[in-house]
Amino acid sequence: MSVKLHLRAETKPLEARAALTPKTVKELISKGFKIYVEESSQSAFNSDEYKKVGAEIVPEGSWVDAPRDRIIIGLKEMPETDTFPLVHEHIQFAHCYKDQAGWKDVLKRFIDGKGTLYDLEFLENDQGRRVAAFGFYAGFAGAALGLRDWAFKQTHADSEDLPAVSPYSSEQALVKDVVSDYKKALKSGARKPTVLVIGALGRCGSGAIDLLHKVGVPDENILKWDIKETSRGGPFKEIAQADIFINCIYLSKPIPPFIDYKLLNRPERRLRTVVDVSADTTNPHNPVPIYDIATVFNKPTVLVPTTAGPKLSVISIDHLPSLLPREASEFFAHDLLPSLEQLPQRNKSPVWVRAKKLFEKHCNRVNRSSKL
Repeated sequence: MSVKLHLRAETKPLEARAALTPKTVKELISKGFKIYVEESSQSAFNSDEYKKVGAEIVPEGSWVDAPRDRIIIGLKEMPETDTFPLVHEHIQFAHCYKDQAGWKDVLKRFIDGKGTLYDLEFLENDQGRRVAAFGFYAGFAGAALGLRDWAFKQTHADSEDLPAVSPYSSEQALVKDVVSDYKKALKSGARKPTVLVIGALGRCGSGAIDLLHKVGVPDENILKWDIKETSRGGPFKEIAQADIFINCIYLSKPIPPFIDYKLLNRPERRLRTVVDVSADTTNPHNPVPIYDIATVFNKPTVLVPTTAGPKLSVISIDHLPSLLPREASEFFAHDLLPSLEQLPQRNKSPVWVRAKKLFEKHCNRVNRSSKL
């Protein structure tokens, strides 16, 4: 029996990415999959693109009443206001395995509906590496907005904040805008910024560095830190002395904070912009504990309340790759495709078996806590 995949329309504001692209849909259909694609008011891909490769187009939001034999695939979490039980198998990012705010409520919907969650963040190969991730374009987009915010501060009064941004049609268009802002800042008399990237050796860090190089930030101005440089434990005074700090680490266990208010409140601080690509905003062990809200494209920065030094802002958008929705989606879906092709044997495929066991482990945590 063929696997039936139902691509749900994303509902998170300004989320234009898709878990399946027309290219991957075409590949899956050629392997015998049946694909349903919801009409979407915000996807970077239009329905006709999917229809041309053989997908059946269905109404937006129709996954709720879809037959139970369909696997529902999407990217971002569902609206917090939804509480109805989830009866299907779901493939998505759920952000509920690391004690994030509301994690029990998310899992309880699956428990109540006897559904299953395969969390995209935890689909791993035999070496423990994620089979697909948006890290590269998260870092790329984060660095782009970080550099734009730094440049904006050089040419505008402290009373003004970086204006709203919206998804770009291409990587080239984004780079062009950042280059323009960067040149304006340098022309105004600003010196070239020092950018400190933590997690520089990973997908996310490499994306950030790639953007910085393409914009023209000299390599000697990019401080590339990873496990070796952070092993001594924070806080790190070097962060306060950089102009831009980009956090690209994947938080898997509690660690000392990278920065704190003691360092930020020194008058000699140079730091103007923090980009927390990881955006573990509600994680109790967030290593950048200087803000407490996730920012959005409509309002990309949040002010850090310091008592000394220049104005400091944080960018903590948790879906940064949406700034380049088509490239990011193609990159991710290409890497995810081999695992999706294993779905007919998901009860035997190690990637899917591990993901289901992890889901059941955290459901058991919810059940145990409810009995206390």
